[in-house]
This record gives sequence, structure tokens and C-alpha cells, in this order.
Amino acid sequence: MHGILIEKPLQLETIQHDVKRSTSSSYKYLDALTTAFVVILLVSNLIAQKVCLFGPYSIGAWSIGPFAVSGAILLFPITYIFADVFTEVYGYSASRRAIWLGFFGTALLYVMGAIVIALPSAQGWHNQEAFSTVFGFIPRILAASLIAFWAGEFANSYTLARLKLVTNGRKLWTRTVGSTVVGQAVDTILVISLTFGGIYPVRTLLNIIATGYALKVGYEVIATPLTYLVINWLKRAEHSDAFDRHANFNPFSFAEKSGPDA
Repeated sequence: MHGILIEKPLQLETIQHDVKRSTSSSYKYLDALTTAFVVILLVSNLIAQKVCLFGPYSIGAWSIGPFAVSGAILLFPITYIFADVFTEVYGYSASRRAIWLGFFGTALLYVMGAIVIALPSAQGWHNQEAFSTVFGFIPRILAASLIAFWAGEFANSYTLARLKLVTNGRKLWTRTVGSTVVGQAVDTILVISLTFGGIYPVRTLLNIIATGYALKVGYEVIATPLTYLVINWLKRAEHSDAFDRHANFNPFSFAEKSGPDA
């Protein structure tokens, strides 16, 4: 695959750069994609409690694994694919909006979980321990997850937006893979360091970081053909191919210059 497979170049009027349209109902699929992004993020946080064992796998005389990973590994990397889609098709501002919605949605899940766990159980209800296991989050893990998600997702979107300008919209794979390499590095290093720093020795932390990082990046590299299909289809369906030449990349700023970027 060599870049974006579009038979005819997009006309200037189809390339959108302002937040006003990218966050409005004039796009057919943006709201649905944003909702799916938040739902996948919330579900990945709920299933993260289970530690799954994969392997060992034998290849001839070689053996790899076993790998003990959180159940979230099945879903969480998909959020980075969504971030790539948001930034590539709708622009950095749409990705920023989705990231903040996901951040506050996750925080609400944590807060409401803690509140409901603290409420007294009704007589005859005997599942308090199981409920606490699923919805109870240790404050340190909670903070580490939120910080790592926020920083990693913004690093991913910023990198993709910048690489798109450098490549002038060509070689999509360099952006999807390159942004994942950066974003997942930030996310994995932060979440493992903030969660287990001071508990395990540095060598163990590095091993956990390396294993988790390799699995996440590998996951998204394998998904590159699907990412191509989704992005190219959305560009045609939405008549949009965002180039953030004059975007404000401050994650806390929601004011963007309106109008197409020539």
C-alpha cells in the first residue's frame, strides 16, 4: 500500500479545518464514531481487572511466552485507531473533543463505581464482594490510567497531524504506525511507572513496559489494512480530508480558526 487510495484528489472545499464543522451534525458518522470510542474505552476499563495468560507459543525450537496481560489489551489499542481516524479525516480538534469525552466518561465511571460500592447493600443481596472487584478501582491505578490515557492519546493525535503535514497527505501508513509508536510509548511508560513504581524493581518495570508496548504496537500494525479501509471510506463518505496547518494543538484550547486551509 502506498498512501491514500483515492482515485481523484479531493477538491479544496471538501477539506475541512475548522472545529465548528468537525463537531457538528453536518458530518454523518462523527457522532457515532465518538460514541463508539467512548464505549470501547469504558468497556476496556471494566475488563482490565482480569489478567489473561497467552502462550507459551512454540515455533520450531523456539518458545515465546507465556504473556500475562490485562484483559484490556483486547480493546484498548482500538482507541488509538479511533484517534487516527478522527485526526486524519476530521482534524485534530475532533480528536481532542473525543479524547476529553473519553477522559470525563472514564472519570465518571470510577467515581460512580466508588459511590455505589460505598452505599449499603439491600438485605438478601450477596454480591457485594464481586461487585467491588469489578467496579472498585484503587486510587493509584485510577490516577495512573487517566493520566496515561490523556497523555498517550494526545501524543498520538498530535504526531499524526504533524506527520500528515510532513508527508503532505501521502503514505498513510507512516502516520498511523508512527503515531502509534509515539502514543503507545507515552501511555505504556506512564501507566506502568505510575502504577507500579516503587513496588517492583526497575528491571521488572522495564520488562512489563516492553512486553505491553510490543503487544499494543503489534496489534495496531496488524490492523493497518483495516485502518486504511475505514479512513479511505470515511473520507469519501464525509467529503473531508483534514490538514491541520493552522490548528491550535493546545489540548486545553477549543478555539480554532475557521475556514479551509489553502
